[in-house]
Amino acid sequence: MVENVHELRPKAGDSEKITINLGYVALGHIDLMVLEGFYSNRTDFIRTAIRNQLERHADVVKQSTARNSLDLGLRHYSREDLEAARAAGEMLHIQVLGLASIALDVTPELARAAIASVVVLGALHATPTVKAALADRMR
Repeated sequence: MVENVHELRPKAGDSEKITINLGYVALGHIDLMVLEGFYSNRTDFIRTAIRNQLERHADVVKQSTARNSLDLGLRHYSREDLEAARAAGEMLHIQVLGLASIALDVTPELARAAIASVVVLGALHATPTVKAALADRMR
């Protein structure tokens, strides 16, 4: 029977929750637009507004991403990646616009030995101990 169970909505691993504070009048305007059917809910309005602003500034963001040598999207660093860098006597400079993740089996000692700097515009997923070990290398 268990093999017939399918997850209808898989957990979204590609998003991060944020909280914003809005004035009551702005919030009322959003609710009015939802009430009038322009948007399905407040979140729909906010996501649409963000997408519009990102689209509006896409050229500047693209130029800045290239100028700052940022990896765009998802970048995962495995224990093997870090061990290879350490064995080669190299230090990684993690620069990501999006999501950078460091494998769960990476120890704080290995992270410090293999990672020289961390710049993440978006989100960094790593164990709390690895994040603490790299705290002085994060910008």
